[in-house]
Amino acid sequence: MTPNTTPPPQPERIAFVASGAPLAQEALERLSKRYGQTPVDAAQVIVALGGDGFMLQTLHMVERLDVPVYGMNRGTVGFLMNEYIEDDLPSRLVSAEEAIINPLAMTAENTAGERFDGLAINEVSLLRSGPQAAKLRISVDGKMRMSELVCDGALVATPAGSTAYNYSAHGPIVPIGSGVLALTAIAPFRPRRWRGALLPKAAVVRFDVIDAERRPVQAAADSQPVNDVAWAEVRSEPEVEHRILFDPGHGLEERLIREQFA
Repeated sequence: MTPNTTPPPQPERIAFVASGAPLAQEALERLSKRYGQTPVDAAQVIVALGGDGFMLQTLHMVERLDVPVYGMNRGTVGFLMNEYIEDDLPSRLVSAEEAIINPLAMTAENTAGERFDGLAINEVSLLRSGPQAAKLRISVDGKMRMSELVCDGALVATPAGSTAYNYSAHGPIVPIGSGVLALTAIAPFRPRRWRGALLPKAAVVRFDVIDAERRPVQAAADSQPVNDVAWAEVRSEPEVEHRILFDPGHGLEERLIREQFA
């Protein structure tokens, strides 16, 4: 039997989106003219032009659409982005490797009793918003694990986000298929040497703010802020799947491993 060597069909409906940066806007104009422009809700694939921040915006924008996102770096760091090359884009999209990421779901309540919900691809963070250190009580799956963490803040990061704020706060880089979340302290004062924990992906983490009126805290899901937080719960959200495309040999697993040797 002759093997089927017919290449997979190339995407015909590509939606290009770009950040407001001049470099990204120039790329948007050139690529749209060359490959056409499809509305986001009718596209087979979305090409995001910008940096990591814009990639996160794009993933949030399409989180209810079953469509993959391929990023090309027109920003700065570009950890979630591919190299910017204009030629032969449809073939690159066909051969790209796909990574599936589940975001974190945050539910937070402020001191006025108002509740807020948010999704985070990288991390949910709690940060002091006044001159005094925050005091946080930490529970995991309903069991108190730390009665008082005196710190500038704390965060829960996904594997995909473990190289971002989490890594800057000296948290661990987590392999994409590990099935764990990183809980990391930000500038801890007491316990002074506590750097955090690795938790099962299904864990529910709750932060209660101690003395919230005098020591105000802000919670954020991928930079979506909630001020004057009284408590916040964080869990993985398996019902939302973000599909990210990477050039072969440069997938998210490889990038996370490579980052540990940089």
